[in-house]
Amino acid sequence: MADYEVLRVFCGPGGEHGNELGVVRDGAAVPDEAQRQAFARELGFSETVFVDDPEQGAIDIYTPGLRLPFAGHPCVGAAWLLRADRLVTAAGTVRVRHDGEFTRIEARPEWAPTRTTRQYGSAAEVDALEVPPPGEWVYAWAWQDEPAGTVRARAFPGRGDGIDEDEATGAAALLLTAELQRDLTITQGLGSQLVTALRDGGFIEVGGRVRRV
Repeated sequence: MADYEVLRVFCGPGGEHGNELGVVRDGAAVPDEAQRQAFARELGFSETVFVDDPEQGAIDIYTPGLRLPFAGHPCVGAAWLLRADRLVTAAGTVRVRHDGEFTRIEARPEWAPTRTTRQYGSAAEVDALEVPPPGEWVYAWAWQDEPAGTVRARAFPGRGDGIDEDEATGAAALLLTAELQRDLTITQGLGSQLVTALRDGGFIEVGGRVRRV
C-alpha cells in the first residue's frame, strides 16, 4: 500500500468533526485508474485524492466506487496540504485562497456531481432523519436562521458503497449556494462547518478548516 495522509476537512470552530480525506502525495506510486480505485475502496474514506503534480496542483479524486472529476472536500483538503494557489482537476482549474483558518476554493456548479437538494421545515426535522435506502444522492437541509444565511444539513450519498452519510460535502454546499443565490454558513453532520459565497463569472466559493488526523 502506498503512503498516504489523513485529513479532516470542514472542521467545526474548535477543530472538531470534519470529513476524513485520504491523500496520496506521490500519485505515481498508484499509477493507473484501476489501482487508484482499488486503493480508495480499501481505505474506505468518502474520498481519496492522488496528487499527480504538487507544483501544478494536479489531483485525481476517487470515492470507494468511482472516479470524480471534481469534489469539494478533496479540493479544500488538498489545497490546504499543498499550500496551493490553484488545483487542476478533471473538471477544470480550481482557484484557491488561504484566509486565516479557512482554505477556500472556487468552482463552477456544473462541475459538481448531481445532487438532490431537499428542504425541510426545521433543523430538528433534518436531525431526526433516518438514512434512506440507496439509490438517490440527497442533501437534506433546513434554515437555522434564514436572514443570517445559516443552514443545517445532512448528506446521504445513496451509492451503497459503505458511506451511508457524508459528514461534510463541499460539492453539495456549492450546489445549494447556486440554487439559493446567496452566501451560506452550513453546519453539516455531527458539527462540521462549511462557508460559501457567490463569486463573479458564475463561480461559487466553498471553504472551511482543515486538520491532520
